[in-house]
Amino acid sequence: MRFTAIAVGFMAMFLAATQLSAQATRTFVSGVGDDANPCSRTAPCKTFAGAISKTSAGGEINVLDPGGFGAVTITKALTIDATGVEAGVLVSGTSGIVVAAGATDAVFLRGLDFVGLGTGIDGIQFTSGLMLTVENCRVSGFAHRGISIESSTANAQVFITNTLVHDQLNNGIVINPPSVANSVVLDHVQVVNSVLGGLGLNPGSTAFVKDSQFSHNGTGILATGAAFLFLDTSEVSGNGVGLTLLLGASARLSRDNVTGNTTGFNTSGGVVHSFGNNLTLGNADGVQPVVTLLNQL
Repeated sequence: MRFTAIAVGFMAMFLAATQLSAQATRTFVSGVGDDANPCSRTAPCKTFAGAISKTSAGGEINVLDPGGFGAVTITKALTIDATGVEAGVLVSGTSGIVVAAGATDAVFLRGLDFVGLGTGIDGIQFTSGLMLTVENCRVSGFAHRGISIESSTANAQVFITNTLVHDQLNNGIVINPPSVANSVVLDHVQVVNSVLGGLGLNPGSTAFVKDSQFSHNGTGILATGAAFLFLDTSEVSGNGVGLTLLLGASARLSRDNVTGNTTGFNTSGGVVHSFGNNLTLGNADGVQPVVTLLNQL
């Protein structure tokens, strides 16, 4: 019996070591891969879901060649990098990538093409984790939100750069913290042709937006409650309403172009601060917003 117990103990240790060794810091997926593979460079996996279990925390999944790699839920620090190839996440009736990571985890998504086919829920859904970075991605055709930022982690941060969010059946990008603050930086982001809002900021949201475009949406940018927006060198044009600030919300505008909207501004209780260097003419209603001028430093 003693020998059997020792043998069982060694077997458990061996299995645990085998499982740990099966996880690599860098794994690979390919359009012609197989999830039964170890996800190595010479034997890649087929899907992100197949690769993630073989990738260690803090590791990276690289896309070798074009293909559709499916939906996945990320629960640890991880990078998915598809730089230079066509990497599709095409879904129907579900979300593309859900980030439900730990309180200190950072997740990076690069070069991905999210397609919702009109029934996908969210292209990217950020529900927990300290930091999410989205670079050089395209998101289209989702029924709820293109990118939904709603991390339950205190002071969560999101960085979105060089990304196109278009043709959403509801909202483009929404920041909707459940009970803690979420901060978002948008740099060279385009949000176009969303049925409702291009960018939505709910209470607890802070957004710093630079060199970006919000066009042909129901509302270009909407902020409500204790939400704060800093908009710099950006265009809000061709929307039903350009910029809506509801009670409690505030915005600072510098070097922006708010023009060609049916209604330029809806400031129902919100506050607009301007550096006095914005173009706000050319909206169909012809109404100029009431602003508080700020001094340039």
